[in-house]
Order: sequence, then C-alpha cells, then structure tokens
Amino acid sequence: MSTEILLPKLGFSMGEGMLAEWLVADGGDVTEGMPLYALESDKSTQEVEAPASGKLRIAVVPGGPYPVGTVLGYID
Repeated sequence: MSTEILLPKLGFSMGEGMLAEWLVADGGDVTEGMPLYALESDKSTQEVEAPASGKLRIAVVPGGPYPVGTVLGYID
C-alpha cells in the first residue's frame, strides 16, 4: 500500500508552501525519518522527513506555491 506524502502545515497561519527541492530522486529508496524534501514557507525553509520506507514516486515538481494537504508524492 502506498503512503501519500502531503504538504504539511508548519505554522498556525500557513495555508501554502513552496517545494524548494526533492532531496531524493524519483524512484529512489527512502527510509522512514530520512530528509525527503525542502519546504519553504513565508517564514522559513525546513527539511521534511519521509513518513515511511520504500521507493519514492514524485507527483509534483519543485516550485509552487502548493496548498497545505497537496499530495507531493508517494512511497511504495
């Protein structure tokens, strides 16, 4: 079963964020807890960790802005 990678809400007033870069290539192996992508909000840039282990399938390209809750990719 695939795990969705969702754009998280990092602050109370955050409604959207910019996907700065993927830190793992599409199809790459990821381990739960490893840095997966960099997310820019209006106040900071933060690395977001993988929610599961498996193979990364990227659904969106860096850029944005994307609304909180957007599916950025999947881990199979």
